[in-house]
Amino acid sequence: MAKRKESLRSDANIEEQEGVEFEVEESSSDEDIDMLDVDFEWFDPQPHVDFHGLKTLLRQLLDVDSQLVDLSALADLILAQPLLGSTVKVDGNETDPYAFLSVINLQEHQEKPVVRSLINYILRQASTNPALSPITDALSTPKGGNVGLILTERLLNVPSEVSPPMYRMLLEEIAWAIEEKEPYNFSHYLVISKTYEEVVSKLGLDDERPPKKIRKEKMKQIFYFHPEDEVLHRHAMAYGDYKFIRDEAEGQADARRAFQDLGIKPQGHMILLDASKGDATVKALEEFLRPS
Repeated sequence: MAKRKESLRSDANIEEQEGVEFEVEESSSDEDIDMLDVDFEWFDPQPHVDFHGLKTLLRQLLDVDSQLVDLSALADLILAQPLLGSTVKVDGNETDPYAFLSVINLQEHQEKPVVRSLINYILRQASTNPALSPITDALSTPKGGNVGLILTERLLNVPSEVSPPMYRMLLEEIAWAIEEKEPYNFSHYLVISKTYEEVVSKLGLDDERPPKKIRKEKMKQIFYFHPEDEVLHRHAMAYGDYKFIRDEAEGQADARRAFQDLGIKPQGHMILLDASKGDATVKALEEFLRPS
């Protein structure tokens, strides 16, 4: 049964992935943007339907470092708590999710191999950026600090407006779970996300010709795959980027080209939130991403 349903006007260039495809007419001009109206539906995670779709989204979220995580075990853990978290779909509950959001209690599940590997990964990556030291402190307090790890991702070009309802429903579900004495009384939320930098493309350049000059300050600009992260920053205890452990293959940035002369290089991003301020944070998200 759908949690909620609403229509959003979305960029039509949603990429085909795992059997998901939108068919639209091509624009007659490069300056025209094809738009279509889509009814997005929010559902509880479905163990018999969502396993492969969640694995795909988790692989996208963790990028090249997804090879370091047992994605099957992680998807199973998310699906083992079907009354917590949401998926977003467009063709009914029996189809693959276009987006999801869930939370994992790192303290409760710390003995599970996949959670232990995630905790070690987070601690390793947080140690590379001084701005992320509060994350290390939160995870190193007695009994793990009761940190809720928020995992959320959506297919490319799915509008960011699907995000606030998932966060709102998660807070409601956590409140209900606490009333039932379930272990979801968190002290912190830790959001795993991604950002990227633009890098000079090497396509079409011979080895002896230097690339076109691009202003250094522009090259160091950080861009967000999830625009809502900038709102979360305003309410965060800490946030920052980290480089992935696994190196991308040569030319991989070119395969992710954003503009004619530029490729993109993703990197990991973490945001630590005070759980007691969750409602104010979600209200800010709802205001920032209010559907037009």
